[in-house]
Amino acid sequence: MAQHIAQKLRLTSALLGTVTRKELAAAFRAVNPRTAFDLGRADKWLQGRAQPREQSVYDDWAKVLRLDQPGAWIAESDLPSFAAAIAARHGIGVAELERRAHAQSAASPGHDDRGIGLALAGTYAWYTSAWSPYYRGQLIRGRLAIEAGPGAHAFTAMYRETMPNGQLQLLSGPVTPTKRSLYLHLKEVGGEGQSFLCLFPHTQPVSVLGGYMVGTAIFAPEAQPSLTRILLVRLRAPAAEQWGGPLPPGISIAADLASLGIVMEHPEAIDRQLGQFLSADSDGGVNQIPPSEFRAILDVFDRHWLQHGG
Repeated sequence: MAQHIAQKLRLTSALLGTVTRKELAAAFRAVNPRTAFDLGRADKWLQGRAQPREQSVYDDWAKVLRLDQPGAWIAESDLPSFAAAIAARHGIGVAELERRAHAQSAASPGHDDRGIGLALAGTYAWYTSAWSPYYRGQLIRGRLAIEAGPGAHAFTAMYRETMPNGQLQLLSGPVTPTKRSLYLHLKEVGGEGQSFLCLFPHTQPVSVLGGYMVGTAIFAPEAQPSLTRILLVRLRAPAAEQWGGPLPPGISIAADLASLGIVMEHPEAIDRQLGQFLSADSDGGVNQIPPSEFRAILDVFDRHWLQHGG
């Protein structure tokens, strides 16, 4: 299934230096004079209101980018993988590619700013301390997917958690990036539950997100407004459907991440660092995370992400 077509076209345009739709269309015609890349429909494709239906467009696209991947891969790949592949093929960094896309968007009223979606879009493992008194002292795990949609800064998140009673809890809502923070307001699908996340602003390559989550415990004898720290670790592949819920006794965070394909060096040190971050209490009645504390975690996961190919 094709996904993130608008953002991929913008990255392609930024890579090629094609400022206008006509220039982008000309690049497709250069590899195939009979290309099905249609200038009229390109507006809708770049706005996220439609996507190419002809497979030949994606095949031509692969030729334009001189990729070893087939056209189907361009259509189906996630945004970070696509960006990493074209950046590597043309010898530039992903951050530089995003900078070009951002600059091009700012210079052209025909483009909306989607560079930030490149960084955020992906699947994350979610770790927080349990709010329920029945699971006090345990960590809760879930799966969060962030996707970029049509319109400027239109990002959505979907959270999935396997509950202790076997049911699947789904929450979804908007993602709002700002210069000073990243906000997520998630509402239960078909229910009344809500959670609000206030996170540190994301930075490339977005290997991990962290901050606070506010809401109310579900499995509790009475409603209590609750707050806890939260960590979101980017995954290279989606977690299995059965993964999630309370972290089983005897299983460390590092071991749990390893089961998801994130094998960290020095797992004991990782467990201490993440455990201390997630279990920290308030200071004088105020809950605030020292930036240096999260930055230390960010440094470890960024290095791991970059060393293992993004």
